[in-house]
Amino acid sequence: MRVAWYTVRDGRRRGVVGARSRNAARGVVSRSMSALALAFMLAACAVNPENANTELGHLIDGASQLTVAGEPVNVALLRRFYARHDFEPVWTVRSAEARSLLDAVLRAGDNGLAPEMFHADLLRQETDLAPLDRELLLSDAFLSYADALARGAVPVDRRRDDETLTPEPVDVAARLDAAIDSPDPAAVIEALAPATPTYRALRQALRACRQSSVGRDGRKGGGATCLRRIEVNLERQRWLPRAMPPDRVVVNVAEERLVLYRADRPVFSTRVIVGQDGERNQSPEFRAMIDASLYNPPWVVPVDIVQREILPKISRDPGYLARNRMIMLANGEVEQKPGLDAGLGLIMFDMPNRFDVYLHDTPDQNLFRRDNRRISHGCIRVQKPRDFAALLMRQPIDAIDQAIAQGTTTRKALPEPVPVFVVYLTAFLDADGVLRFLPDFYDRDAGIWQQLRKRSARRHPAAQADRSLVSTTRLLAALDRSEPPSPMTGRMVLRRPTIGG
Repeated sequence: MRVAWYTVRDGRRRGVVGARSRNAARGVVSRSMSALALAFMLAACAVNPENANTELGHLIDGASQLTVAGEPVNVALLRRFYARHDFEPVWTVRSAEARSLLDAVLRAGDNGLAPEMFHADLLRQETDLAPLDRELLLSDAFLSYADALARGAVPVDRRRDDETLTPEPVDVAARLDAAIDSPDPAAVIEALAPATPTYRALRQALRACRQSSVGRDGRKGGGATCLRRIEVNLERQRWLPRAMPPDRVVVNVAEERLVLYRADRPVFSTRVIVGQDGERNQSPEFRAMIDASLYNPPWVVPVDIVQREILPKISRDPGYLARNRMIMLANGEVEQKPGLDAGLGLIMFDMPNRFDVYLHDTPDQNLFRRDNRRISHGCIRVQKPRDFAALLMRQPIDAIDQAIAQGTTTRKALPEPVPVFVVYLTAFLDADGVLRFLPDFYDRDAGIWQQLRKRSARRHPAAQADRSLVSTTRLLAALDRSEPPSPMTGRMVLRRPTIGG
């Protein structure tokens, strides 16, 4: 793959990616252990089935937490898997399948995941493990790797509250059984990873970055910077559906841009204004359905914004509400009547979600000329709402203008609801088939990186000192403040153009 790097200079601050750690700097991990060593391990698992059944049932069936050979395992996944096998050992008579699956686990680095998250340090060595420990560690490695590919390695309860994207559920215990019955077990598990062009492009870029330990700017550590940025965004891709809906809207907050796809091809793109950099007003990451266009919408100002911004203005200027066609509601909210100068503009796109974040017009069209368009309270203002509405409604723009010209608040259902994904991707494949890297304005990459390293370190406590989360955060911030142009604030051109997801 031929790779070219470009540096973007657009007046915005540059992105952050972490420093080198031993785990991140590691090249492609060993792709397989010796057949002899694995055969030795599996042969050692040959124990009395009746005793093993009793032991497995005792260990798993009633346990809430379990540590095997000093490493924690996922009891819930193990319980579901072994319940399908009457709590009998699985790998004693399936050495070929185990070998194929273990090879896949040791290739986890190809997906931006540390093999150490899946007991690689123990399983790639001839360690003095009890037979039952080997059995459980193999199963947990296969199940946990499948689960990480299917829905991400960072569980939802370990993410930020505004990182809520999740793919469709997968029964990984059933998938592991399907792998066992397949002529290519590894392929069945690896097929759980996203099938989007962006995911494939990021994997290609990951291989390219691992071939260089020095960034294109000549500074050591550029390779580690590249790795961290890509690994974080591979994880974000795993939070999305494995195959994106062919008709969809994608708002990439990091890019400050909206793209409408039809049949997996971009048909419309426009600038957007997104939430501010501060923690309080950042735009969240979520999925919703756009089901209607609302013409001449009133703006109901939430109580927290009223208290922080409206009330101080009223105290300084008693005529503020009347002059802006606003009224105070009994519940403490403020409502602004529809009009050309209304906060939501002339069109709002109804997409119910728990954040109350919507796509809408704005009277301040001049703001779209700014490079930094992170100025809203979290909602997403669309530069070309009439064109966007016409495409969603499958109507000419004249029909949209007529609905607006009536001057009354009108809700029109879309012919077909359209899924919208509000994402925060700092590395992604754009509509031209270009892999782009963007600044991490919200400083979210570090949190995901910390969780990925934390899960790896939890499996391998001896390396904990080398993966200090505090030092990682400081180094990320230091890189973000550095003056020389970062190789990751630019784009990577892939030879084969593809359409992104």
